[in-house]
Amino acid sequence: MNAKDIMTRDIITVTPNMSVKKLAMLLIKSQISGAPVSGKNGKIVGVVSEADIVAKKGRDVRAIMSKKVISIAEETPVEQIARLMTTHGIKRLPVMRGAEVVGIVSRADIVNAIALGTHVALHTPVYDL
Repeated sequence: MNAKDIMTRDIITVTPNMSVKKLAMLLIKSQISGAPVSGKNGKIVGVVSEADIVAKKGRDVRAIMSKKVISIAEETPVEQIARLMTTHGIKRLPVMRGAEVVGIVSRADIVNAIALGTHVALHTPVYDL
């Protein structure tokens, strides 16, 4: 099973100049905990989450976003995704097709795959894979 099998395809991206207040309202309204940040050319320039809103001070997304973006390809195996999340302490990974964001995989997506019994290998702790 790969990223394309479990990713959320209807993704919400935000811009660096969006206000933190507007971001907070969008996250609540959309019932999501974070989003990729896209620049003028559509390239992903960061990611932002509820934790960034709480922990950092700033008036706009640019001031609080994490600029180091770890992304995955559609064909990335779920085991590798889980390992990346665990190793880097992140909760979501943008799924890329070239330079285009085509989805996002969250920890909840992996938990759903386990709950639905669609991925047996993930019942083994990530550090044992």
